Amino acid sequence: MEIKRIRALRGPNLWSRNTSLEAIVKLSEQARTIASEPAFEVRLRELFPTIGGIRPQGYEGPLSLAHVFEAAALALQAQAGCPVTFSRTTETVEPCIFQVVVQYSEEAVGRAALAQAETLVRAAMEGGSFDSATAIALLRELDEDERLGPSTGNIVDAAVARGIPYRRLTRGSLVQFGWGSRARRIQAAEIDGTSAIAESIAQDKDLTKKLLRAAGVPVPLGLPVDNVDAAWTAALSIGLPVVVKPQDGNQGKGVTVNIVSREHLDIAFRVAAEYGQVMVEKFLPGNDFRLLVVGNKLVAASRRDPPQVIGDGEHTVRELVDIVNLDPRRGEGHATSLTKIRFDDIAVARLSVQGLTPESVPARGQRVVLRNNANLSTGGTATDVTDDVHPDVAARAVAAAQMVGLHICGVDVVCETVLRPLEEQSGGIVEVNAAPGLRMHVSPSYGRGRNVGAAVIDEMFEHGDDGRIPVVAVTGTNGKTTTTRLINHIIAASGRVTGMTNTDGVYIGGRQTDSGDCSGPKSARNVLMHPDVDAAVFEVARGGVLREGLGFDRCDVAVVTNVGAGDHLGLNYITTVEDLAVLKRVIVQNVASTGYAVLNAADPIVANMAAVATGQVIFFAPDRMHPVMSAHRAQGHRTVYRDGDAIVVAEGSWRERLMLRDIPITRGGVIGFQVENVMAAVAAVWAVGIDWDTVRSGLASFASDTDNVPGRFNVLHYRGATLIADYGHNPDAMRALVAAVEAMPARRRSVVISGAGDRRDRDIVEQTVILGAAFDDVILYQDAAQRGRADGEVMALLREGLAGAARTSHVQEIRGEFTAIDAALERLEPGDLCLVLVDQVEEALAHLNQRVAESTEGASA
Repeated sequence: MEIKRIRALRGPNLWSRNTSLEAIVKLSEQARTIASEPAFEVRLRELFPTIGGIRPQGYEGPLSLAHVFEAAALALQAQAGCPVTFSRTTETVEPCIFQVVVQYSEEAVGRAALAQAETLVRAAMEGGSFDSATAIALLRELDEDERLGPSTGNIVDAAVARGIPYRRLTRGSLVQFGWGSRARRIQAAEIDGTSAIAESIAQDKDLTKKLLRAAGVPVPLGLPVDNVDAAWTAALSIGLPVVVKPQDGNQGKGVTVNIVSREHLDIAFRVAAEYGQVMVEKFLPGNDFRLLVVGNKLVAASRRDPPQVIGDGEHTVRELVDIVNLDPRRGEGHATSLTKIRFDDIAVARLSVQGLTPESVPARGQRVVLRNNANLSTGGTATDVTDDVHPDVAARAVAAAQMVGLHICGVDVVCETVLRPLEEQSGGIVEVNAAPGLRMHVSPSYGRGRNVGAAVIDEMFEHGDDGRIPVVAVTGTNGKTTTTRLINHIIAASGRVTGMTNTDGVYIGGRQTDSGDCSGPKSARNVLMHPDVDAAVFEVARGGVLREGLGFDRCDVAVVTNVGAGDHLGLNYITTVEDLAVLKRVIVQNVASTGYAVLNAADPIVANMAAVATGQVIFFAPDRMHPVMSAHRAQGHRTVYRDGDAIVVAEGSWRERLMLRDIPITRGGVIGFQVENVMAAVAAVWAVGIDWDTVRSGLASFASDTDNVPGRFNVLHYRGATLIADYGHNPDAMRALVAAVEAMPARRRSVVISGAGDRRDRDIVEQTVILGAAFDDVILYQDAAQRGRADGEVMALLREGLAGAARTSHVQEIRGEFTAIDAALERLEPGDLCLVLVDQVEEALAHLNQRVAESTEGASA
């Protein structure tokens, strides 16, 4: 078994809406059938007893090693605690080549699981060894390292529950919610609206206390100190017991409480000094409470108890700590609901205060405290007390957060109980924390967990706001770039800042920010991150969907212009038009329930996509009497069609007419494929909600020139002849171009064409068969990039298509695109028409514009 390639599908894809890994697996003939042998399954289950079923549900065919590989990769992740359920194995048209797709929750874990699964399969085949328990433990550890921490994770879960999209911007806790101009960001439990000044204040414990005291919030007396002697002097001045902690710190790091001796203070000072300036403050007796404030509300409260063990009369303190740390809820850091208890100098010092050492054996039932501070990060536990908090206590906590300026604030309170006001019991606020940990509230050791993530999201997004901007996705074999640009142009005419991606580049507010083929998911994600974008229009090409899936979780409008046989068939196991349709319809399957799929009713393959549309459907077609159109319109649904000299938009009994004479791109309705592009674009902006005056204005101001839609039926004039530059590169495009050219008057027609080497032979041949019946002169050129073809191979296929051409009387072969263009221009006379099928779009258009400019200058002279 050989893993030839692994791809990460990071968005909705050909197989599912789940993030998945797609592996191309090559098997030997023996490996195709060995999995069905009883002896192999016995060996497999000896190595991985908990693998579960290895035959896919409903699959009746022969079981291959690829199926075993799939089952193992999914089971390993699931047993490591990853929330994964989807997998699939499909044999390709190539013998012994399989596509294995396995869902992942964290990409690194998914890739590691595939590697472990491959090791397992080889061990089962070759009689090797495989430790499944160790493999699962390693995956679990990796998952804990990779996944979001409990605080950020809880906020993300709350966003997902409200339908708000999110994107993790780093491997850490920086996350974006929403898209474009409506996006917000968090870093752990801190939102983007919190200022650096507020965070800085919260880090400075002395300044925080001064501000809180000024606001009338009770706080303990404290002093900053520079050395251990000054710390002891301050402690005596304040009065023992005291707390020693870093002046600039968080999460309980370096904090020691209830210090009553010089020895204990010396140790505490050394620990605190590791984090910077040290502070000594009065120790307040009572319980340690954490109150969580979000916005202007108290949303959760916990009582925190210090790490402790209970004696059993048999084990030493050290052994009791080891036993407690075996609790599966306890881990390192913040990935688990509890943290392992530390056994360090602070713990030893605390034991000595109790008259104990690490080797002491406490009596049965004796409570042994290992630390005075109760932070979860040092092994403490939390008990939810949200429902017990007195309104006055809540008000003090909110006042503290607002005085510092924190939107999310962890307020540490020490008092006997939160049932009574702080002033009645000599309690106080001892610390205010930015970016507080949320796990004690989400998963307390005892009591009810609180959905504090929802409160954070509610603080960032108003009720009903999902943080999304309108997203229009456009795909198809032909016309998708022009349609994408036209939709973008009309939406921009409404006053919104648009972000657009297509095969020419990325455009933000009309300014190009990237060049080249940007029709993939990476460019789409970049647009959705841009803070100025109010609406996004994406051209979605087949390659990006195959490589990585979509760049968004769902769209508001999905447009499918058409599906033809010439669109890279034979590549990446997409071998038929039906295969291509399954790929193209991915955007239709991921339309919001309130959105629309805009489908070409005249293309049966596209029209059939309505069956899988998750939103509503708008059909478009030139013929309003087409059966699909008639049935849809009769049901009161939306349709767009041509009626003589107008495009008609219809829903129920309502109609809106858009005159073709006012739409330059159609040349008064003469260019049929441009009329279809306009109908698709009009349907899309209708779905977005653009008003009709803006639609008319946008259609009237959209020109098919080399600046607006480069390489898409650009009409130029050269010495009395008409030039048309187009990027058409498949048989369907040739038919559409021929129909358009035949509607334009010309004395003699010529065409300049090359062929894309990554097309099937028959598709290359068919192009010149079509052109040979419509053009008098044909100039063939071979470009430098043959896309895997041998020298002259494409030219030979193009010549083959011209054999027996009914109309063509002159055929010329030239090496080089620009040389071929110049040769065609030299033959032109006034009244002629020349179609130039460009390959290097930007460079070829620049060359044509230069020649046109030279001819104009020559005529003027």
